[in-house]
Amino acid sequence: MGREGGNQEVKEAGDPESGLSRRQILQRIMGLGAAGAMAGAAGEVGLTSLLGMGCSHGQAGKGKTVVALTPDGKGVPGRRWIMVIDLSRCDGCGECMTACSKMHFVPPSRQWIKVLRMPGTGDEGAPFYFPQPCYHCDNPPCTKVCPVDATFKREDGIVLIDNERCIGCRFCMAACPYSARSFNWGAPENPPEAEARGYSPEWGYPRKTGTVEKCDFCPDMAAKGILPPCTSHCPMGAIYYGDENEGTVSNGAGETVNLRNLLRKGGAYRHMEELGTEPRVYYLPPRNPKYKAPDEAGGGA
Repeated sequence: MGREGGNQEVKEAGDPESGLSRRQILQRIMGLGAAGAMAGAAGEVGLTSLLGMGCSHGQAGKGKTVVALTPDGKGVPGRRWIMVIDLSRCDGCGECMTACSKMHFVPPSRQWIKVLRMPGTGDEGAPFYFPQPCYHCDNPPCTKVCPVDATFKREDGIVLIDNERCIGCRFCMAACPYSARSFNWGAPENPPEAEARGYSPEWGYPRKTGTVEKCDFCPDMAAKGILPPCTSHCPMGAIYYGDENEGTVSNGAGETVNLRNLLRKGGAYRHMEELGTEPRVYYLPPRNPKYKAPDEAGGGA
């Protein structure tokens, strides 16, 4: 995991008005008996009142009051978003990474979805490509270690991060076995479009120094019936996205298929599912690849 800004010194971010660093904030929060009440609080949260700096909830004081986008845990009613990736179709072109990064203003130093080149197995030994987003696990270890409930699981299956609450402890990064998360070490460069839209956990920008980010499964688009950019921009139709409750998934090639049949006939599996994390991303194994790799004659998108 690299730090942005090259050799630039990384300074510990904190609350400029109180003079406390993020580490000190974390230590105080973890030492308070009211930490559990803070984690479950809804609406406007007076951060300074929790730190004992003379400002109670709803009252004016010297400290800064932070309006936290507290998770409601619901998401889109009646939906359970799911993704299926057909490894036989993926040619490693990286269009999913490019589209995702453009949509979410992801810095060049990171990706919300990675495409890994995997060594082959078996008699043929042909390598294959492995797109890896956040898996939005149904039993996510990341949500269990966050001391302030900044990362949370919604009823529609999506795991999000609320950077109005995130204190930069990076416990969630350590807990994730898939290395799906990145940290904003330096001052982020938020384009005017990101600043104009304003922050929401559903799209993850504008970015903030000292906070964690990851693939968000594009819940704002899913609620409108729009495919995520990684899905819609895949020229091979390798990535499917849809609603588990509805029982169908669609890809960027215009195909809509029955989810149960796709998983059963394709021999679907989940990455490292022996860990018990229950990912919401399924893979179809790379049998009889339907592509030529980008570095082969005639390959690429």
